[in-house]
Amino acid sequence: MKESVISLKNVWKKYKLPNEDLAILKGINLEIPKGSFTTIMGPSGSGKSTLMHLLGLLDTPTEGQILFDGQDISHFTEDDLAAVRGKKIGFIFQQFNLLQNLTALENVMLPMVFQGKSEEARVKRAKELLESVDLGHRINHKPKEMSGGEQQRIAISRSLVNDPDILIGDEPTGNLDSHTGKTVMEILKRLHEEQKKTIIVVTHDPGISHYSQNVIHIQDGQIVKNHFKESDVLWAENGKNA
Repeated sequence: MKESVISLKNVWKKYKLPNEDLAILKGINLEIPKGSFTTIMGPSGSGKSTLMHLLGLLDTPTEGQILFDGQDISHFTEDDLAAVRGKKIGFIFQQFNLLQNLTALENVMLPMVFQGKSEEARVKRAKELLESVDLGHRINHKPKEMSGGEQQRIAISRSLVNDPDILIGDEPTGNLDSHTGKTVMEILKRLHEEQKKTIIVVTHDPGISHYSQNVIHIQDGQIVKNHFKESDVLWAENGKNA
């Protein structure tokens, strides 16, 4: 198996209530191999969203260790975590999270502002990404003028703008019809196969697991099944030469 880009070691996430500590995640041990495609599945309230927040460095564990590229981030400051997220991780959300008063181009450019890129570099990169998802003709349109599928493709472009190693999707097809959802998943599959991106998708849709190599089922805050298809990894590594 490949080296892990993210490792969780006996990770717990608890929240303090007046009379007790509520454990959302309970002793999670998990390896996300570099360049893999992972699906995390589970019913509502299972802890999968909390797990996604930890994998995406949006939160830190109450107990246990998280290693990101070999670094223990459990005690990073929020500024430290934000710096890693900005360079290493791209997020795709169910609600798209686009700014409605900005054009497609401006939405995609936005993360580069925080990385100090010049306006010329921002425009060039954003146009390239929008063209790569067949939205080159829509760069000056605002989200309200577009379909859900088009908005999600803008969101994917935005997630890629700083060339992150990891893409994390939180129900990325949840607001889309089946045909449009398949288009979005094909884009993620292409990014995984051609650009070797590490993809993590949190979903309730069992159909999405067919795109992935690593299928994790979580229930009541614990991993109850972790199926890794090594043959798919070899296929992804070797491509048509396999």
